Amino acid sequence: MFRLAHISDIHLGLEHVPSMRELASKRITGYVNWRRHRRKALFGNVLEALLDDIFEKKPDHLAITGDLVNLATDNEVEVATAWLEAIGDGLSTSVVPGNHDAYVPGAYDKVAEAWRSYMTSDDERLIRPDNGLFPFMRVRDNVALIGISTATATPPFVASGYFGIPQARRTVELLKQAKNAGLFRVVMIHHPPVRRAAIWHKRMIGIGRFSRVLRDAGAELVLHGHTHLNTIHWLPSPGGLVPVVGIASASQGPGGAKPTATYNYFSIDGKPDDWQCRLERFQLPEDGGDKPIRISDDDLMRPETVPPGHIDPALGQDSASLLQEAIGERRHQKQAAQYATAQEPDDADK
Repeated sequence: MFRLAHISDIHLGLEHVPSMRELASKRITGYVNWRRHRRKALFGNVLEALLDDIFEKKPDHLAITGDLVNLATDNEVEVATAWLEAIGDGLSTSVVPGNHDAYVPGAYDKVAEAWRSYMTSDDERLIRPDNGLFPFMRVRDNVALIGISTATATPPFVASGYFGIPQARRTVELLKQAKNAGLFRVVMIHHPPVRRAAIWHKRMIGIGRFSRVLRDAGAELVLHGHTHLNTIHWLPSPGGLVPVVGIASASQGPGGAKPTATYNYFSIDGKPDDWQCRLERFQLPEDGGDKPIRISDDDLMRPETVPPGHIDPALGQDSASLLQEAIGERRHQKQAAQYATAQEPDDADK
C-alpha cells in the first residue's frame, strides 16, 4: 500500500515589502491583490495545522502542485525553499510550479534552480540544459510521479498556463515507459487540464493536447491545483476514465469565498489492470477548528461510486473547441513574446 498526500496553492505570506524595482512590473498589481485579499484569507497557522494532520498519518510521499509563493520575489523564493526543506527532502516530496512561481520573466529559472531537488527526474538523462526539468518522472515503490510544468510568465491580470508540443511528446514517452514497468502513474500539474474548470484568463492553453496525451498513453491519476476548489473531473484514456483531482488552497482560512484548507490522501494498491485507489479528503472546519475532518471517501477506480455531480460532461472534443484552442495558443505565444520584450532591462540595468 502506497500512501500519497496532495496539497496545493500554499501562497506563503510575504515577509518583506517588495522593493520598488521588484514592483516595477506585473508584481505591483499582484501586491495590491495580496494586500487587499489574499493576506486576509490565507494564513500560516492554517497551513501548519493541515501539515500536522498530514504527517500524523505518515504518508509515503507528498505531492505539491504549485503556487508556493505569490509574486516570486527573491525573498519569497528563499522562504519557500526553507519551508520545503523543513517539511521534507526531495525523496519524500515532489513539486511542480504554478503560475505564481513564474510570476514575471526570469522567476521560473530561479525557482527551478532553488527547488531543483524536488523537481528532478530520478534519471538525470531526462534533464535538459537551461533548467529543462519537465516533464520529470520519479519512481517511489510501485508509483511513478510524472510532473508537468504549465508555469509561464503572463501579462497583468492573466493567470493562464501553457502545455506545449515538446513537453506533450515527452510526457507520452514517460507515461508509456511507466506503464511498461507496471507502475501506477500519477500526473502532477498546476492548471486544471479540463475545459471550463477555470475562466478564460486563468485557463490552461493546451487542454486538448493534454487530453490527447491521456488518450494516447493513459494514466491512473491526475493531480492539480490553481482553482482553490475541491473537485473531481474525468478524462478518457485507453484504460477507461482517469480521475482528475483538484484541491483547495492549503492556507485558506475559514469565512472566505473558497473552501477552507484541504488535503487529499490517496491509498494506492494492486497491480496493472487491477489497481485500487482510495481518495480521502480532509478539510479544516469552517468554524475555525484546527483539526481537519474527513469530508469524502471515494473509490477512484470505480467512477460509478463517485457522486455524478463530479463527472465532467466535456469528455469529447469537437472541431470548434480545437479551433478555439489553436487561436488561444497563437494569442498566448504573441502575448508572451510581447511581455518578455517589454520586461527586458535597459542596457544600464544589465
